[in-house]
Amino acid sequence: MAFGPAELTAEPGARLDGPLNVVMGLTGHALSLDDLRERGVRRVTVGGSIFRAMYRQLLDTAHELADRGTFTYAAEQLTQNDLNNLFRR
Repeated sequence: MAFGPAELTAEPGARLDGPLNVVMGLTGHALSLDDLRERGVRRVTVGGSIFRAMYRQLLDTAHELADRGTFTYAAEQLTQNDLNNLFRR
């Protein structure tokens, strides 16, 4: 059984015998993890949406450099210490 974002407002998890799994991140839907839990969702899959979000940042940066010749993208980057700490985990 499949549900779209509109149907998730009606607690479909209460009508199922098993756990409700959803795919999120394909659109910018406003439901949070807490919202989904309240509706009976037990597992959330994001598919390739994290990769696509990262690729969007990469393309925006490339366009900024090529089209405007500016470097404002750098204000949002991880610091070298943050990056080092991430790889230490």
